[in-house]
Amino acid sequence: MSDWNQRVIEEFRANAGKVGGPFEGRPLLLLHTTGARSGKPRVTPLMYQQVGDAYAIFASKGGAKTDPDWYHNLLAHPAATIEVGSRRIDVTARVIEGDERHPIWETQKRDYPFFADYERKTRRTIPV
Repeated sequence: MSDWNQRVIEEFRANAGKVGGPFEGRPLLLLHTTGARSGKPRVTPLMYQQVGDAYAIFASKGGAKTDPDWYHNLLAHPAATIEVGSRRIDVTARVIEGDERHPIWETQKRDYPFFADYERKTRRTIPV
């Protein structure tokens, strides 16, 4: 895990989910996955969107050509845990597509225009 991610995780936990820097004022969660190949536990800070009782996350990787590692981890092991604020929640991940994906992705781009920039930078469909 990068030192930057580790600092974000520590700040998140010390402040019940609140962090400064580029995530200040933005919805942030900590995603706990199991490594697809290694089987090791991984923790990744991610922006999210609340969708009813569910949480949508976005495999944007800043518009890179490939999906992020955490996405591959979830495909291999969809049982995961998230930390939202001071709560830990067990979740089962799934990829949403088509008519279900469209309004969530459009809302994310509207609320956080840099996600639209990520979309323009890549040819892949960013998984939600």
